[in-house]
Amino acid sequence: MLNRRIISLVLILLIGSCGAKKSTESEYLGKFNIERDLYLAHFDLKTDVDDIHSAAAVVTMLADERFDKVNYHAVAGAYGTQGGDYVPANDLFKLAFGKHWSDAHSDFNQALEEVSSLATKVIQKGGKIWIADGGQSDFSAAVVREIKDRLPDTDIKNAVHIVQHADWNEKVTSPADLAFLKEAASYHRIPDGNGTGNGTPGFRSDELINWRQSIDNPRLKSIWEKAIEIANEYNGVDDRYLNESIMQGGLDFSDASETTWIFGFNNFGDANDFFREFATNISP
Repeated sequence: MLNRRIISLVLILLIGSCGAKKSTESEYLGKFNIERDLYLAHFDLKTDVDDIHSAAAVVTMLADERFDKVNYHAVAGAYGTQGGDYVPANDLFKLAFGKHWSDAHSDFNQALEEVSSLATKVIQKGGKIWIADGGQSDFSAAVVREIKDRLPDTDIKNAVHIVQHADWNEKVTSPADLAFLKEAASYHRIPDGNGTGNGTPGFRSDELINWRQSIDNPRLKSIWEKAIEIANEYNGVDDRYLNESIMQGGLDFSDASETTWIFGFNNFGDANDFFREFATNISP
């Protein structure tokens, strides 16, 4: 009788353990804990218009029903030391992110306060910060410094994750800021999102991508139309970088590769795979 009771108890513990594990796994989308973490999408918008397409791609992911509980905030104007003109895209960011974005180009200090306050609250509740640097890391460095000042006893290296994909972005980040981030936070350098077959999805295409055939959601269609309009208007204008893929009628949302890496969609080959994955599961 005693042996049977012991066996029953062991079975109950095993079943309970499996159930707990399943529940824990369901809280994650890739590396991101959807119950506690904060996703920050930083875009430089200077001078390459690829950030415009990338912002539309990020919103396409966020519109997917699997992202319903994701806590997010975007930043426009998170640029570094490079010269050249800014690409104004406030209309797109308002349409795409609503109230969930900050304008670091117009008011750096206000944007820093807004983002740092959001991040601090999340960390205090046990969450982590995942920053997709779709550009340089100067603004991210300012955010991390502010968090360290507000939470001096917190293990920031465990709490804040920076994801970067491009040599160029690192070269035109202030060297002091880049060195600081690599020391103070968890810095993840992934393969370049402009190319394919390197372990990261290649989201730059010279060829026409028939995204309209994939996306039937009216809001997302309007976001992509606005993004393409702005990108075409400013591409190569007034000494801005000329993105030849976009000039040829293709798409370039290579700065969304950090986001797919964070959320566990790193197995895409190209832009077509992206639209096949995210165009059909849009939340109502």
